[in-house]
Amino acid sequence: MSKLQIISDKNKKSLSLKNLLLNKIKTNQFKKENLIIVIGGDGFMLQTLKKNKNSNKHFYGINSGNYGFLMNKFSSKDIIKNLSKANLVSICPLEMIVKNKNNQTKRSIAINEVSVLRQSRQAASLSIKQGSKQIIKKLVSDGVLVSTPAGSTAYNLSVHGPILSLHSKKLSISPISAFRPRRWKGKIVNDKTKIVITNLNPTKRPISAVADNLEVRNAKSITVKTNNKIKFNLLYDKNRSLQKKIKIEQIRRETS
Repeated sequence: MSKLQIISDKNKKSLSLKNLLLNKIKTNQFKKENLIIVIGGDGFMLQTLKKNKNSNKHFYGINSGNYGFLMNKFSSKDIIKNLSKANLVSICPLEMIVKNKNNQTKRSIAINEVSVLRQSRQAASLSIKQGSKQIIKKLVSDGVLVSTPAGSTAYNLSVHGPILSLHSKKLSISPISAFRPRRWKGKIVNDKTKIVITNLNPTKRPISAVADNLEVRNAKSITVKTNNKIKFNLLYDKNRSLQKKIKIEQIRRETS
């Protein structure tokens, strides 16, 4: 069993929280095997999870960034109690397989979303399939987004995609600024689905594919599916679970 680790982003706030936490843990003699405490924002958490994708560790995030949707709020008074009583949520990432214009294949995982974006001033021209079934024959847009439930309140929400509950076993496919057909609002599909996005005009209308924040340019085809072999174990404070955070965003959307 590996010991407790505390890692932080390199900014001033994260480093000072790390020192504070190290002192608290020392004083309280808090011991928890297989735990990584991650101090930073959502981006730093995503980066850390991907680096540790083959480990069986538990991750407890402490927010020192802006929004920190995947993180917990730091409470100096309650931190040891929160760490001891945190609830576990396991999530599987998406796997993105991209074939580029030179027929090279690149793979990456995405915890929030895979976004397919136009790479020039020309709109993207895409076809989208769900397995062998055609979802849309030709979508002319700025791009399209495939989102997990955990990521459905991130970029997906900004492009007016649906918020998915954490245990819905669904993925969301949302257009980004659809031009033709303008009325296409996207589709919710089963998370066992293999989604294939094809660039209909790679020469005139180049696109890039992005897994969270890793970009592959000049994509010809993008396959997106859930990778059930990888599981990320995230820990949340009792009263601020990931399910609850998603629910709050759903209510916020309905009332705004």
